[in-house]
Amino acid sequence: MPQHNVILLLGSNILPEKNIPRALGLIAERLPIQAQSRIWETKAVGSRGPNFLNVAVQVATNLDAAGVKEAISRPIENQLGRIRSADKFMPRTMDIDVIVFDDQILDENLWKKAFTAIPVSELAPELTCPANGKSLKEIAAELKSSAFAEPFEPGS
Repeated sequence: MPQHNVILLLGSNILPEKNIPRALGLIAERLPIQAQSRIWETKAVGSRGPNFLNVAVQVATNLDAAGVKEAISRPIENQLGRIRSADKFMPRTMDIDVIVFDDQILDENLWKKAFTAIPVSELAPELTCPANGKSLKEIAAELKSSAFAEPFEPGS
């Protein structure tokens, strides 16, 4: 079975100081975490909910992208009490998305949203936006200058 290189983005704005570490531990029980970004605090998008904490992790797996979602992301989200509704911007205990799968971008927010670009840029700064040829590192720096995004220090 081939090993796939995957970058997951985790986000929480309901008890995130507790849920992010729990989710990281649950991922590590299932897949080897090869690298992890810093944890970033960002404003909620699409709602007036509390700020989010976001972190990107790079993992190796034999699963395909759908398999990662089905066997890893959804079960961990459910275990941490994720409630799904028609409002995709509602606060959540945990959201785990497959952002990059073997250098293929699966979420176009990577190029547009600070909460995605900044953490993922710490793991894959060389990814290049097909629309403008800019590196993810450059895009993340631009987004950081125009949006609230601060490294999160537990206990701060």
